[in-house]
Amino acid sequence: MYRLLIVEDDAGIAGAVGKQAEMWDFSVKIVEDFRRVLEDVAAFDPHIVLLDISLPFYDGYYWCGEIRKRSKVPIIFISSAADNINIVMAMNMGADDFIAKPFDQSVLMAKIQALLRRTYAFAASVPVLEHRGALLNTGDATLTYGEEKIPLTKNEYRILLCLMENRGTVVSREKLMERLWETDCFVDDNTLTVNVNRLRKKLDGAGLTDFIVTRFGVGYLVG
Repeated sequence: MYRLLIVEDDAGIAGAVGKQAEMWDFSVKIVEDFRRVLEDVAAFDPHIVLLDISLPFYDGYYWCGEIRKRSKVPIIFISSAADNINIVMAMNMGADDFIAKPFDQSVLMAKIQALLRRTYAFAASVPVLEHRGALLNTGDATLTYGEEKIPLTKNEYRILLCLMENRGTVVSREKLMERLWETDCFVDDNTLTVNVNRLRKKLDGAGLTDFIVTRFGVGYLVG
């Protein structure tokens, strides 16, 4: 699940974009305090940022420059000030794209998806995912922690892969079951619970305590 940060002071636009993005299975955060944009970037760790030019306190150019000092996260400017000077300035400040208001929601989402593909396509070729020192090898479906190789069943591997791909984000039980169904495994709610509990015991036994955290009524995440 990609994380989208929206830095837009028009609540109507921000809300509409956020709702559309959530329909595409994005995790969305809308900035509310425009003096603390960097704090939201650090806390939410977005995969992509939508940034308006005209904002309270400091404009989008300022925040683009501040974000670029700390991160290479893709940035798309969305603004009605779409003259050539503003577009050039935005790109020179480190933006990756510029979309003029008013815009079509489907066009915006298409541009977001295209930029994400270009930016994160390399992730599919990364053979190892790491979290808290645990290494999940996607080549041979094994988990290693320290000197110990932890055996995983097919379902346990798929569950852990989905959680580690989305680390920092809660993954719903429905999403996990969909992921397991993709491998032709029959999984219902009880089966998922059994698999998660067995996986937890294996991780705890290897010293990875509280590696999988439950958010009751929501889902799971790696902690």
